[in-house]
Amino acid sequence: MSDDEDREARAFREAMRDVRRLTRGGKAERVAPKPPAKARFTRADQVEVLRESLQPPPDEAVLATGDELSFRRPHISEAVLTRLRRGAYVVDSEIDLHGMTGAEAKAALRGFIAECVDHRLRCVRVVHGKGRRSGPRGPVLKNVVNHWLQRADDVLAFGSARAVDGGSGAIYVLLKGK
Repeated sequence: MSDDEDREARAFREAMRDVRRLTRGGKAERVAPKPPAKARFTRADQVEVLRESLQPPPDEAVLATGDELSFRRPHISEAVLTRLRRGAYVVDSEIDLHGMTGAEAKAALRGFIAECVDHRLRCVRVVHGKGRRSGPRGPVLKNVVNHWLQRADDVLAFGSARAVDGGSGAIYVLLKGK
């Protein structure tokens, strides 16, 4: 054995000094797979949405929305609302409220509308969903959106979107210009 081979053999033995033989017939021991990760906050959000959907509404009139939403200020003509619902206006921006609680949706919508008005956007789309998983109380987000937008000064009109843009699960909103 040459000096180089001798040094390599000693280096190998030194590197392998703490190595132990495998147990159970030379096979590595099986480790149980880790349980899948659980989204703690998603579960909490879903529980909150369910809890909120089962509470009685503060205003029974809010529930009387039917399948499609439609609203216009008195000075806005029916023709403008019809054009809005047919998708005749360019949608400048949109917000999706799926999975939010009523309070979260109201805050997000308030901020979104304010930002759109500040940027002089004229028509936006709000996706609220159809409320199919809201339980006996009906579509929570749809009702919150309907109720709040009717009271927002910057909103001139809104109506359910065309099927291609979300149908009765979304609305087009016409905003005041600044």
